[in-house]
Amino acid sequence: MPRPRAHHIALAALQGGWVALRTPRLPEATGPRQGSAGTGPGLRLLIAGDSSAAGVGVASQDAALAGQLAHALAGDFSVEWRLIAHSGATTAAMLKRLEGEIQPCTGFDAAVLALGVNDVIRQVPLHRWLERQEALHRHLTGALGVRFVYASGVPPMGRFPALPATLAALLGTRAARFDAALAALSPRLQGHRHLPFSPELLDSKVMASDGFHPGATGYAHWAAALAHAIRADFGATP
Repeated sequence: MPRPRAHHIALAALQGGWVALRTPRLPEATGPRQGSAGTGPGLRLLIAGDSSAAGVGVASQDAALAGQLAHALAGDFSVEWRLIAHSGATTAAMLKRLEGEIQPCTGFDAAVLALGVNDVIRQVPLHRWLERQEALHRHLTGALGVRFVYASGVPPMGRFPALPATLAALLGTRAARFDAALAALSPRLQGHRHLPFSPELLDSKVMASDGFHPGATGYAHWAAALAHAIRADFGATP
């Protein structure tokens, strides 16, 4: 694949500055970042990631990914969930945070990851990102006892409404490479599940006002797909 021309990179940098100035900076969702819901077999769930995991785009955690996922699973499990997420998180930053905040052998059953967009934006080399994804997986399944890791696919950033054409093309190409590499890595990691990004999440009707994050309906679609995968692995019937 040919390298982007210098003037395309310069134009993308200018457009990035323009996006930063013009795009509304939405806050992370408010509300508790841990809780319990439902009845049935116990399921200890960790949700970790960037601004999308933190619920940017909706007002409360009830409408964000963590709250909607806990609700979607509550009919089949007694869910104890915890959210660790912050805007701008990269894979390396999240690994460091988990190592510092969660004691080994805490005993999570499943972990949901939403990481990759900031690694793409910050130009992290693909091979290094994969190394960090693998290191994160080892930490989750080793020290934290996770049985299954559900890695959400890197979204097709070239289709984000907030991004102008040149910047969208550059980030979209990188995001596609990252997601394809993550999908290829997944079968080699025991208990790892790559969940492809659903194109319906890019519908303007389900996106937040910043054109970059999901809205409540988008988070509901995302949570439903994750809940389906988790039920399949933990033996519950949808």
